[in-house]
Amino acid sequence: MTETLKIVIPMAGWGTRMRPHTWSKPKPLVSVAGKTSLEHLMDMFKTLPDPENVEYVFILGPYLGEMQIPPFIQKNYPNIKSSFVVQQEMKGQSHALALAREYLHGPMMVCFSDTLMETDFSFLAQEESDGVAWVMPVEDPRRFGVAELNNEGWVTRFIEKPQSIDNNLVVVGCYYFKSSEQLLAAIDEQMERGIMLKGEYFLTDTITVMIEHGAKVRTNQISTWLDTGTIEATLDTNKTLLDKIGSNVQTFKRSNVEIIQPVVIHESAEISNSRIGPYASIGADCKIENSQIAESIIEAGCEIKDATLSRSLIGRQAKVKARGDGHVMQLNISDTSSVIL
Repeated sequence: MTETLKIVIPMAGWGTRMRPHTWSKPKPLVSVAGKTSLEHLMDMFKTLPDPENVEYVFILGPYLGEMQIPPFIQKNYPNIKSSFVVQQEMKGQSHALALAREYLHGPMMVCFSDTLMETDFSFLAQEESDGVAWVMPVEDPRRFGVAELNNEGWVTRFIEKPQSIDNNLVVVGCYYFKSSEQLLAAIDEQMERGIMLKGEYFLTDTITVMIEHGAKVRTNQISTWLDTGTIEATLDTNKTLLDKIGSNVQTFKRSNVEIIQPVVIHESAEISNSRIGPYASIGADCKIENSQIAESIIEAGCEIKDATLSRSLIGRQAKVKARGDGHVMQLNISDTSSVIL
């Protein structure tokens, strides 16, 4: 691959399934296993055949997205080439890509921000098909989109929310296209023909239009697909990632602390008289006292006292003070909130 690869990361949705956290920050900046989900997503691209010859295009939502994502990228990834596009109206995935038209030339990838997967992108150096859709077999595909294949293994069409479970190859939200121009032409035709669902233009319909015009699209199957689109899914992904990467316990300020692996604890945390783990992620500058925390994500700057938390997601700079009676709580509270019992 000699041309510069464009990687488009759409993240303009409102993140309603991640409320209340997305009232104060865009969904990709919610923490999981010691990093934001956006940082985990960016880690996936390290296996590209030529990771230096890449340009990123981030498609953002208005207000929170356009205010917070650009400075986050510039601070944490100062050496990448990046552009930002704001999708003011939520008209779907294809509409978002059309807004980024000026940045799209030659080969490109689209990877949605709330899906993390284990894959190796190095094969793209020799890829000859017009498109690749990453898929994973699941037991019940009826709430997803699936790829329908012919006898030769080429995609014939995509089906959103199929009625049958016979075809279980679910598309996971990552795609490669040999030609940005071919994709954009299909988006134009899709919009002219009014091919939409519930007021939105879907990328799978765009690819079906490409296939109608002779494009050869295949699938690439994976075995691990992690979702950060809901609170429960994010907590499950936290567990899976901690199992995979193992503990990362920095030298933090501690006194009488029991740690049950695996956990992630930032070096600036202060913890005393507490039990942390398993599957706990503790962010920067957290202060935890007389507490037990398991299977939970505690974001930066939180203060937790006399609390027993399980399956909880606590936003940045939130405060939790319980009674210290060992009663297990499951909390989902956003940035700068307070829970005092």
